[in-house]
Amino acid sequence: MKNTIRVERAILNITQADLAEKVKVSRQTINAIESNKYVPSTVLALKIAKVFQKRVEEIFTLEDAD
Repeated sequence: MKNTIRVERAILNITQADLAEKVKVSRQTINAIESNKYVPSTVLALKIAKVFQKRVEEIFTLEDAD
């Protein structure tokens, strides 16, 4: 699964730590998601999308291998 979290954070000018605090996870979790090492739960994906005021599908996209 690919995501645009890094780009969305840059647009809002927030750090991984800022985003982590907003969605109640660790900065390491945000880093792992951005690095495609961790697939977030549905609830976490929804929380992240809400921070960026976008639909989940605008942040996360499936790849052929998924």
